[in-house]
Formats: sequence, C-alpha cells, structure tokens
Amino acid sequence: MVSHPLPEPIENRFELLVQSITDYAIYLLDPSGVVASWNTGAQRFKGYAAEEIIGQHFSRFYTDEDRARALPARALRTAAQEGRFEAEGWRVRRDGSRFWASVVIDPVRDPAGTLIGFAKITRDLTERRATEEALRQSEQRFRLLVESVTDYAIYMLDRDGIVSSWNAGAQRAKGYRADEIVGQHFSRFYTEEDRASGLPQRALRTAEHDGRFEAEGWRCRRDGTLFWASVVIDPVRDTMGSLIGFAKVTRDLSERREAQRALEKAQEAFFQSRKMDAIGKLTGGVAHDFNNLLAAVIGSLELAKRRLPEGHDTSRFIDNAMAAARRGVTLTQRMLAFGRKQDLQLTTVDLVQLVRGMTELLQRTIDPRITIETRFSLFLPPVRSDSAQLELAILNLVVNARDAMPHGGQITIAAATVPPSAEPPGGLAAGNYVRLTVGDTGEGMEQAVLARALEPFFTTKGVGKGTGLGLSMIHGLAEQCGGRLELESRVGEGTTVTLYLPVAEPVERPAERPPLEASAVAAPQSLLILAVDDDPLVLTNTVAQLEEFGHRVVHAPSGPAALSILAAEPIDVLVTDYAMPNMTGLELAQAARVAWPDLPILLVSGYAELGQPQAVTYPRLAKPFSAAELGVALDGALRERHLAGAIVEFRRPGRA
Repeated sequence: MVSHPLPEPIENRFELLVQSITDYAIYLLDPSGVVASWNTGAQRFKGYAAEEIIGQHFSRFYTDEDRARALPARALRTAAQEGRFEAEGWRVRRDGSRFWASVVIDPVRDPAGTLIGFAKITRDLTERRATEEALRQSEQRFRLLVESVTDYAIYMLDRDGIVSSWNAGAQRAKGYRADEIVGQHFSRFYTEEDRASGLPQRALRTAEHDGRFEAEGWRCRRDGTLFWASVVIDPVRDTMGSLIGFAKVTRDLSERREAQRALEKAQEAFFQSRKMDAIGKLTGGVAHDFNNLLAAVIGSLELAKRRLPEGHDTSRFIDNAMAAARRGVTLTQRMLAFGRKQDLQLTTVDLVQLVRGMTELLQRTIDPRITIETRFSLFLPPVRSDSAQLELAILNLVVNARDAMPHGGQITIAAATVPPSAEPPGGLAAGNYVRLTVGDTGEGMEQAVLARALEPFFTTKGVGKGTGLGLSMIHGLAEQCGGRLELESRVGEGTTVTLYLPVAEPVERPAERPPLEASAVAAPQSLLILAVDDDPLVLTNTVAQLEEFGHRVVHAPSGPAALSILAAEPIDVLVTDYAMPNMTGLELAQAARVAWPDLPILLVSGYAELGQPQAVTYPRLAKPFSAAELGVALDGALRERHLAGAIVEFRRPGRA
C-alpha cells in the first residue's frame, strides 16, 4: 500500500495547530513509549523543554508506585489492544511535584494498519480535583453532621414525599430504622385524622409554592404512640431552579409542651391564689368598715326608738345614724371607683380653674408649715374627666402628702401637655394627654410599700385613720377617664403621683331645650306610680317617700307582676329597680315601652354601670338615694317624656 504524505503546507498547518494548544499536553510516542514530539501544552504542564524530553521514555511522568506496578506498559498495551486507554491519576513534573492528570492514549497506525506509535493527550485537572475533593469533604462533613444530630429528625423527601434519607435523630424521634422507612411515604408519620384531611399533601404544596411550610401538631411513632412535633419543610431545587425534593426537619416538643402546660397551670393557680387573697382583703376591709358604720346606725336608731315614747329629743341620734349612713355611701363610692364602676359625669374640665377654685380649701386642709406651689403650662388644654371626682382625687392626694410631712414641707401641683412626639405610658391608646402631678417632699415609701400602694384597703396609717381606698379610687377614676395613674417614691425624697388625663375633644354645644310651660312643671293632682323592687326593705322606703310627695303608689316585687299591674291600672310613672331575678328592670322597661310608649320610666340601681347600652336611654337614679334625690329624678323622668312629645301634663293620655 502506498502512502500519500500530506502536502507540506497542510502538515505545517497541523503542526501549528498542535503547537498552539496550551491547555492540553499533546505528543507522540513511538511503539515502545519513547517521546517523539512535544507541544507547548506539554512543556507547560510537565516543565520539560522539547530537547530535554524527546527521546526519553514517557514512564518518567509516572510516580514510582505506578512504575513499580508497570502501569505505563499496561496503558500502551491497552491502547494497542482495545484502541484506547483512558484514566486519571497522579503524574510527575520535571521539578518532582505532582499534578492530577486526565490521560487519553490512542494508537497511531499507518494505512496498512501497522502500529507506528501512540498519540497521548494529557490535561492538568489538579484544580478541578481539589475543588471536587473539597466538595466531597464538605458533603461528607455535612453528612456526618446531619447523621450525628439526635435531637432533630432531618431527612430528605423526593418530589412525591417518599423518604430518601434518614438520620439518627429521625430514628430516635420516630422509632424507624433507615432500612425500614427509606422508600416509604412520609404521610405514615401523620395521624389518621390528618391524613384524611390531606394535611401531608397540603404541607408539600405549601412548601413548594410559598418556599416554606412550618407547623406544630401530633405525629405518630413506629409503636403507634403520639408525640407533639414542630415541623419545617423546605423545597430543594437544582441549579436551574427545578424542584428535586424536600428537606424536612422535625423536633419532638412533647416534654416542652407538657412543661409549658404545667407552667400555665401553676401560673393560673398562682393568679387564682392572688385573686382570692385580694378578695379576702377586700371583703375583710369592707366588713370591718361597714360593721363600724352599721354599729353606729343600729345603736343610734335603737336609742332613738327607746327614747321617742318618753318625749326625749332624739334628733342627735337620728343625725348620728344619718352621718354613719353617708359615710357608708362614701365608702361604697370608693369601692366602685376601685372597681372602675363609679358613675362618672365626663365633661370638659379646665384644670387651672379647678385647682384655683380649690386653693382655699386645700390651704385649710394642710398644716401651716406646708406650702402649696402650682405650676401650669401657659397654654393648657382642657381634659375630659368628672369635675367633682377629680376635685376629690386632688384633695385626697394633698391629704396623703400632708400626712407624709408631719414636720412640714412643700406640695407641688403641676400640669403640662404630653409632647406629641413622646410615647404614651404603657396601656394608653395613642392620643393627646395632659400630665397632672401632685408631689411632696415627705418621707417617701419603701419599695415594698410602693408595690402595694394601689391595693384595696392597704394603708400604712393607723386603725381608723384611713380606709386604704384613696389611691385605688384615684386609679379607678383615671382608668375610667381613659387615662392612667403612675406612682413614684423614694425614701427620704418624697412621693409623686402622676395622672395622665385625655385632652377633651372640641364638641358642638347642643341646642338649649325650651323651658317647660308652667302647666307642665307641677302636676295639679297626684300621680299613680308603680314602684318595683325585689327587696322589700328598699321597696317599703321607696313607696313611703313617693307617698310623702302626695302620690298614690302601687308596688310589685318582680317584673312579671309589674306588667300585670300595668295592664290593669292606668299607671302614670314606672319606677323600677334594675337588678332583679328572672326579669331585670331594663327588660321590664323595654317591655313596658313596647305596650305603653308614652309611659315615663325611672331606672334605679345600686350599680353605677348597668353593662347594657340600652340602659342609657332611660333616666336613672343611683342607690342609695334621699327623698330629695328621688324627687329630682322623678321630675327628670317626667320632663324627658314631656320633651319627647309623649305627654302634655304628668298624666297618661286618655286618663281623666
């Protein structure tokens, strides 16, 4: 066979092509393995110049270990017999250093098929191998990390939810060995109810679409027992963003959940204990004070009853009983204030005018060695509060300050707006507030006393010198106004009480009602009044007081009985107690208004707040009340119906 050598120019081009390649070592070996050519890439990788290596055996590129096991000869034999040899391994440079090489050896044959040598291509993969080795080690460390975690179940799911990996924490939490659970669907960890509701599938969909699924719930162990688990499922995606599976992390929170529940029960028991302790103090204090008052009332009335037949003057005993009863009213009001249940008349209050109007009273109340200083902002907006209750609160605070300065000192009453940029005290809604402070330079309070200062009936004063309800009442007033009370005190430095009161919003002045005509102000004859109360003692007094006004009175002990009387008698006015069993006074009033829409109704209650918004549509009278207060309230109920256009006189329509 005749060979046809390539034209010189083409051979030159191939040589130029091979010589220009620097990323690959491309060279020829003769059949025995001796280097016959050498390109630039070979010189770059192995460090030999062409004149240094051509004519040398290629085995010098192999390590001593590879030469010892005749790897170079096997490589050539494999290439000659199989048409190709390919491998990766360590090779040696001229300076003795090693590099990781990818090697391909192809046999070179002439047109007759005779082996005339080998083409050897080598590529330096040292950097790639280092990267792959670092990645392999990282994966190995991560695998060891995951597999060594025992407090968390960490495992992989495929796209369909099939378990594909399993760590020691998963085996510990769920009881399955890896060979028992890999290849199974993760839904077997869920309860029957959760599987029936489709929760496992929803969890995977949520993780895929939202990037995360997180929840707590009951899960099943291998033995069928349940444990409370915290579960997080994250989607796993490849470099192209395609979903390839899910990473699932589960933690057994059963012990923590039980501990939390035990803590909540203990806290509940503690709060209940404190509540019962507070109730005990409250009832004990009330019982003590009311026993004192009742002793005065009963003793005075017994003396009056005994001496009245003898013609003695009993007015002082009756006056003493009345004074004790009024003290009882004051105590009740303070208790209602403590419970945030006092009946406030919230109006716009000018603090500057209020305090100036009290100046003379305050100065008479305190020791001459005590001075009162007032400090008010130049432009102080009005606040929303009950003027009378706020006066009482300031007076109470001044008296407390006086008692804390037995040797004299200074009381400072100050007021200023809270800057809009300032954060309102905790618990207060956003808005505009005025800060009213009453401070003294007295003895101050220890921390233990300060912590209990707002408790009901807690007082550091002697027996009979204080009820312990003063600060509680002021606290209740502030809360009902929509404000807050804060207390600061240091031993030897004095005490400052701060009231945050809401700024009054400007309101339109309502149109004045036209005055009643003279014929409507006073009835020419007595009225027929229905009085309703389930307490016979109160009912007896109410009936007697109404009869003293010259009215005729019928009475009923309950709402149903009152409705029967209303159906049978031409009643002019209904006066009913609010708190009654079976049918409340409000329910009675509503039923009466449906049947008799023109009927004047007066609601009487010992509660300041009736708890139902419908109650505010009726005139009200708070217990206890005097005859004069009853008369005023009755007149107000009649006026209310007159102004509504229901009646012309204090009579029922159609009645002669």
